[in-house]
Amino acid sequence: MSIGAQIAWDDTVLPFQLDRSDIRGRVARLDGVLETLLVQHDYPPAIEALVAEMALLTALIGQTIKLRWKLSLQVRGDGPARLIATDYYGPTEDGEPARIRAWASYDADRLDHDAEPFTQIGKGYFAILIDQGADMAPYQGITPISGRSLSDCAQTYFAQSEQLPTRFALTYGRSTLAGRGEFWRAGGVMIQHMPKASPFATSDGGTGEGGLLQADDILAGDEGENWNRANILLDTVEELELIGPQVQPTDLLVRLFHEEGPRVFDPQPVAFGCSCSADKVRQSLSIYSAKDIATMTTDDGVVTADCQFCGAHYEFDPATLGFEAKGAAGGAE
Repeated sequence: MSIGAQIAWDDTVLPFQLDRSDIRGRVARLDGVLETLLVQHDYPPAIEALVAEMALLTALIGQTIKLRWKLSLQVRGDGPARLIATDYYGPTEDGEPARIRAWASYDADRLDHDAEPFTQIGKGYFAILIDQGADMAPYQGITPISGRSLSDCAQTYFAQSEQLPTRFALTYGRSTLAGRGEFWRAGGVMIQHMPKASPFATSDGGTGEGGLLQADDILAGDEGENWNRANILLDTVEELELIGPQVQPTDLLVRLFHEEGPRVFDPQPVAFGCSCSADKVRQSLSIYSAKDIATMTTDDGVVTADCQFCGAHYEFDPATLGFEAKGAAGGAE
């Protein structure tokens, strides 16, 4: 495959549908986006792995949201990996890239560097939040941490909260190509049974961990057979096929699902992007009194703030902050 074709599929999400199985899905490849997300933070390997997996899940799930909507994924636990948070901003216009950002909070002293990264989360919850814009109430769905990976948590979320059988096959890590140094790459496939008006799930609970619903609790008959067949086909995928760059997503779909009638749609480009700004930081500080602002002021007479997602640095005149502000607004990144 040519270098041009390789680059064309980097940082994209390709939607597809399996017409014979009533299943939709996406293929995602993250290259420069993931590298940018991780190189600006000095995360330990375990945290890097969790952020990489979360970013890939976010790209796959976020592709379905509408223009200018925002989707957020959050994992909070009582382990040393306290928080993994990602945001996906829908394109502002048709043809524009979606934007992703990610951030992690962790207790370095408690990390077990020899353990599987997912075990560092402990007990907690997996949440998906959708912000539909001004004058619209945000949607939020939460399920307990379950399974053995963040992908398992996402699959449980869709079964339990949306009653949509969902499956992820993901891989991520550092890669080396001729002429380039070591850099991050990630790739994955998401399949999801099309929603039905009357799912088979009941209020009696499911067969998953803690009684949570699983795909087999939702589908039956021909739908269940179609879903199982698609999962068996996806089980044959290899890591190098997922991560690329030698196998194009379209070729991968034909290899995996050619008997299911795969139909592809326009790919969605993805870029790194942060929504922070001086105005938003100022707004977040507007709840504090002048006394509170004084405690935040440095010896140099300024209030500073750094974006946890992108590292942008802001400085403000304390007189312009808080609900008792008296000075003219001003600030610099």
